Amino acid sequence: MLIRVDPDSPRALYDQVAASVRSDILAGVLAPGDRLPAARDVAEALDINQHTVLHAYQRLRDEGLVDLRRGRGAVISASAAPLAELAHDIDELVRRAAALGVSADTLAGIVHAHRDARTGMNAIENSEEDSP
Repeated sequence: MLIRVDPDSPRALYDQVAASVRSDILAGVLAPGDRLPAARDVAEALDINQHTVLHAYQRLRDEGLVDLRRGRGAVISASAAPLAELAHDIDELVRRAAALGVSADTLAGIVHAHRDARTGMNAIENSEEDSP
């Protein structure tokens, strides 16, 4: 596994570290149960602050892709497994959006809005099921 960052990019370093790990999960390079390198080792190799790497790992944890355990470090979670199956669909969506002139940021916003709308609908459906 090779974590990559571009120090000249306007994108935050922690976001670049997280994106690199996500990319490796999508590509099947990382699988559930695989251990990520220690934050200290990544920070030294990339010449960035250790807290930057920890922030990336925490973001991946919040996304459900990584489990952080004291003494065990960061481990790819079982919930990351479906990502490799979605890789082709994601590539197709990104390619189609680019062909239509939709930026990556706009596409990400649409995906978030769609997810939020679906989550809201599920909450409404569940509350209606619980009602008499």
